[in-house]
Amino acid sequence: MATDKIELEIVTPKGTALRASVDEVTAPSVHGEFGIMPGHLPVLVAVRTGVITYRIGNDSKKCAVGEGFAEGGPNKLLVLTEEFVDKDGVDPVSVRAELAEVETKLEKATQAADIEDAAATKSLVIRENWLAAQLELIGDPPPPTMVPMDDPEPEDDDNAVILEGDSGSEPSA
Repeated sequence: MATDKIELEIVTPKGTALRASVDEVTAPSVHGEFGIMPGHLPVLVAVRTGVITYRIGNDSKKCAVGEGFAEGGPNKLLVLTEEFVDKDGVDPVSVRAELAEVETKLEKATQAADIEDAAATKSLVIRENWLAAQLELIGDPPPPTMVPMDDPEPEDDDNAVILEGDSGSEPSA
């Protein structure tokens, strides 16, 4: 049976933060954004910190969520998250002040490069992402930042084709 609405429910440890009957939802996942419309196949997604957009008729609304999980199907999307805020709940002055403080601590932590403080650094990055999502929600996102991560060196690809000459040449055998 096809339905024409999706029941969107966002739940935090404090309880239900949002419950609405919507026409479509777009949310951030760890692999990019995903969308749910009525009749969607079942899906289980890891949610990243960011902005969820949902539409009720012609009215588009937004809220920010922290990391979590989402389970969706033909007529429901349930988002379980640690953090939630709507536009009215964002205080830009205090968010910007806390973001500046977190960025200062994060800069010191990354310069120290202390392995023992990896958990504290991760916690700061998570907080920075949450504060940035709140500012994005109100239409005033901070400039993007990049935190150095210890990624292993890329492996040599034995199957890589090396092109000779200009970019339009064929690979040699």
